[in-house]
Amino acid sequence: MAVEVEVLWQGEMAFVGTGNASNFPVKMDASPDVGGKGQGARPMELLLIALGGCTGMDVVSILKKMRQELTDYQIKIHGERAPEHPRAYTRITVEHIIRGRNLNPELVEKAVRLSETKYCSVMATINRAARVEVRTTIIDEVKVS
Repeated sequence: MAVEVEVLWQGEMAFVGTGNASNFPVKMDASPDVGGKGQGARPMELLLIALGGCTGMDVVSILKKMRQELTDYQIKIHGERAPEHPRAYTRITVEHIIRGRNLNPELVEKAVRLSETKYCSVMATINRAARVEVRTTIIDEVKVS
């Protein structure tokens, strides 16, 4: 399965990228200190955002199949970059903060682990270049009748 995107220069340091599958535009720009206007996401931020979206979609899908009742889900990702160019990520921490009612911690951990090791293609790609650490926080909300 091939994926294609088109990235068009908008002048100065601004670009707009569009994927063939979704056709949604993503605006990118550099910070003013390197010639941009700061009016779009940075490419390296988008890499972490893609990782969060990929693993998040996996975890939600798996937990729904496991009949776990989610009420909220947040993914915090921290990336550390090398000081020298190309300033690639050297370490990434992914924290899943999952809220729900009567959550089974073993099933939640299993869903996160399956995304990390089997399903998330962004994670699989990044794992070849940087060390990725994954954490999970479960917040059980008791049903109020």
